[in-house]
Amino acid sequence: MFDLQAGSLRTAGKDAGAPIMITIRKSEARGHFNFGWLETYHTFSFDQYFDPAHSHFHSLRVINEDRVRAGQGFPTHSHRDMEIITYILSGSLEHRDSMGNGSVIRPGDVQRMSAGTGVSHSEFNPSQSEACHLLQIWIMPKAKKLTPSYEQKFFGEDERRGKLCLIAADDGGGGAVTIHQDARVYASLLGAGGSITHQLDESRSAWLQVARGTLSLNGQLLSQGDGAAITTETELTVSAADACEFLLFDLA
Repeated sequence: MFDLQAGSLRTAGKDAGAPIMITIRKSEARGHFNFGWLETYHTFSFDQYFDPAHSHFHSLRVINEDRVRAGQGFPTHSHRDMEIITYILSGSLEHRDSMGNGSVIRPGDVQRMSAGTGVSHSEFNPSQSEACHLLQIWIMPKAKKLTPSYEQKFFGEDERRGKLCLIAADDGGGGAVTIHQDARVYASLLGAGGSITHQLDESRSAWLQVARGTLSLNGQLLSQGDGAAITTETELTVSAADACEFLLFDLA
């Protein structure tokens, strides 16, 4: 669940009984750990961080913001029944898994791993000088015990600049990686003063995560690391206070 009572904005909706609601999840309210080789922030409950008021939002289960030191990484570990998306902000990350996949992902690359019945993998920063800054996202699949699979695609800055670029979707449309859930994930880069609008079906909700910079969402100011849960809203306007990068999740 996600606690929609804490820090929410309410205004009159189109229908008398349907308030427009945007709930801000501030960066500093997230779970935070610094293990030396890894500094990590957890938007939702994860591993050693447990907060029953912030366990997930619809099918969105994890947004971890990680900084992995040069030459360090996650040793081999296992997952099952989860759609895992890795989005690199800076640096690089080397991936190896039990399906035989091996690659180095960099900014612009979007990696999707469907853990399904079970998969093991490791993630390592191959640089000896530069930290890797990334977002790792988990989305709960619509079915369990799927066959594990892997996909990686590149989305250049021109594809993301000044627009909402679809990077993950249940049908893999528009060149997006395919996830096994009724969810659509967009990435965007906006220059200072830039603005973009997204129409949200009244039956759906959304989550916006600020990766870098400062922006306003329907007039509400958000900074790096902040997130926002959006319900009962049909139009989202994002305006950049300065150069920014964000992800938008359109969720059933």
